[in-house]
Order: sequence, then structure tokens, then C-alpha cells
Amino acid sequence: MTTSQQPALSIDDIVENFALLDEWDDRYRYVIELGRKLAPFPEQDRNEVNKVRGCASQVWLATTACRSDGETVLTFMGDSDAHIVRGLVAILIALLSGRPARQIANENPIVLFERLGLGEHLTPQRSNGFRSMVERMRADAQGVLSEAV
Repeated sequence: MTTSQQPALSIDDIVENFALLDEWDDRYRYVIELGRKLAPFPEQDRNEVNKVRGCASQVWLATTACRSDGETVLTFMGDSDAHIVRGLVAILIALLSGRPARQIANENPIVLFERLGLGEHLTPQRSNGFRSMVERMRADAQGVLSEAV
């Protein structure tokens, strides 16, 4: 079992900071900085089970589930060998970690991805990798929900 990474900033703070940055180069640097603020990812969690398929870079996501107020809450840790992807992991953790599995399964982070302008400024490989990370997190939530039935 792993400990969770707490996001350095809330998703609302991240969205607000993005709005303050006019130039894409500044936003790009900001995404990289978000990735640098993630807690170190445990070496033992860099395994095939946690590896995200569909990403051009190496990406790992570890999921921990716990019961809270009658619901299963998921927390995520993540890492990547690419700076910008590590920042995307940080954004997803800020958005989804610490929330009930039901909410995560129904969330559509692609809307936020587009709202932040990431879709139009990242390479297709990075955009596809982001979608793969989203699919993985939602699949983990669905898995927890199906176990509870």
C-alpha cells in the first residue's frame, strides 16, 4: 500500500493560476513546475501494475482506496519520466485524488484539459497520454465500484 500524494495546489488554484498566464510558454513552465511539486514516487511502485498504457513517456499511477463516510475514496500517486507529463499527472491528482470513486468514475477531466488550452498546445502523443491517464483513473474507480456491488 502506498501513501498518497497531496496536490501542492487545489484544482481551483491551478485553474486560477492558468488564467493569469497569457503566454503558452508561461503555462508550459507552470505545468512543469506543478510536476516538480509532486512528492517523490516510491521506487517499489514503479512496476508493471502501475504503469499506464498508451503513453509515449513512462507514466505510473498508484491508487489507494479507503472507506470514508460510507463511500470509497480514492487517492492517487503518480510520476513520469517526462517533465510536462509529470505536470499533467499533478493536475489530474489535484482534480481527482481524495474524491469518492463514484465522482471519479463520472468525472470528465478532458473538459478541464480543453478549458486550460492543453489540447491545442500539446502534441497529439501528450494529449493521448493524458487521455490514457484519465481512463486509468476512471477504470480504477469503476473497479472499486464494481467490487462494492
